[in-house]
Amino acid sequence: MLFVALLATLCANVFINGVAFLIPKLHDERGLDLAGAALMSSLPSLGMVLTLIAWGYAVDRFGERMVLTLGSALTAAAAFAAAVAPSLIVVGLFLFLGGMAAASSNSASGRLVVGWFDAERRGLVMGIRQTAQPLGVGLGALVIPRLAESHGVSVALTFPGVVCAAAALVCVLAVIDPPRPPRAEAEDAHLANPYRGSPVLWRIHAASVLLVVPQVLVWTFTLVWLISDRGWSPGSAGALVMAAQVLGAGGRIGAGRWSDAVLRRCGDTLAARLRPIRTIALAAAASMALLALTDWLHSPLSVPVIIAASVITVSDNGLAFTAIAETAGPFWSGRALGTQNTSQLLTAGIAPPLFGALIGIAGYPITFAVCAAFPLLAIPAVPVPAAGRD
Repeated sequence: MLFVALLATLCANVFINGVAFLIPKLHDERGLDLAGAALMSSLPSLGMVLTLIAWGYAVDRFGERMVLTLGSALTAAAAFAAAVAPSLIVVGLFLFLGGMAAASSNSASGRLVVGWFDAERRGLVMGIRQTAQPLGVGLGALVIPRLAESHGVSVALTFPGVVCAAAALVCVLAVIDPPRPPRAEAEDAHLANPYRGSPVLWRIHAASVLLVVPQVLVWTFTLVWLISDRGWSPGSAGALVMAAQVLGAGGRIGAGRWSDAVLRRCGDTLAARLRPIRTIALAAAASMALLALTDWLHSPLSVPVIIAASVITVSDNGLAFTAIAETAGPFWSGRALGTQNTSQLLTAGIAPPLFGALIGIAGYPITFAVCAAFPLLAIPAVPVPAAGRD
């Protein structure tokens, strides 16, 4: 089940994030400026915003297998349609619709993992499942720029369709919904709305929104920064982004193991998930500030710093995801995870064109410096209990 959850989410992220690696080709081949190409790359994320909570409700009512299979199949269909679309407007429409379908994997795969593993292993296994996002980004960075360079944008868009179709087949054959009590026999506490009477879930959502900003900036613009600002070839730049995303996957696993270790020491599940997030937020702010400084100085150190930022800025996602699923319970976790992803993906849809415009006006160093403020603001938003050890 962990492998299937990882695979389905990885393939969905090839689609969701893959258009970012077409930004140089969209600029050269289709004549879009940086802001316009970045807007095109954000359309799958904007589509996800509309359906994440609805897919979460479907998971709560109908189970993980149905949602993962249907969502992966619809994402594949949208990718193939975008590849043969006659104009950029129609391509954008299918990217948006594909994002609406790809949202299915986020809540369903998270629920699959939480449902099949006990609390003392959830941090690690959710960290492994969360590697799907950087690995999906990395796979897209490795394949899509090469396809676009040799065969054009249309052929490059078929690659997400192929991997999502394969994921749909695996899901329908392999997924087993985790056990949970029948709704009629569940305790009232499990059925109650976890957002009422407590700010915990709202604060986790707020902190996660602030922390996703540097993540999105690094993901969206590293490739084009390496090519246009550092003079790298598309193949070399894609390989470096792939390497950074693999390291980012390791960072998520490490953060999950750290969380499980904190749980064994303090016995407080919520604190174990959230205390490491506070430290990661501080590290993310520091890495973005250092990136701004080294890029402003035109230092070669800016390349290893952006790799470090790629690792640090993705490390918190699995911890927040696990905390939300555990806090919301088996009958609300689908919707709560949908809400978490809605807020993050709305940010992911809005941020690229805004940062693209800022880069055009002020340059990369100023943009990186502005981005460093967001994780700093996230630190007080994290609802960490005061007692206990970190």
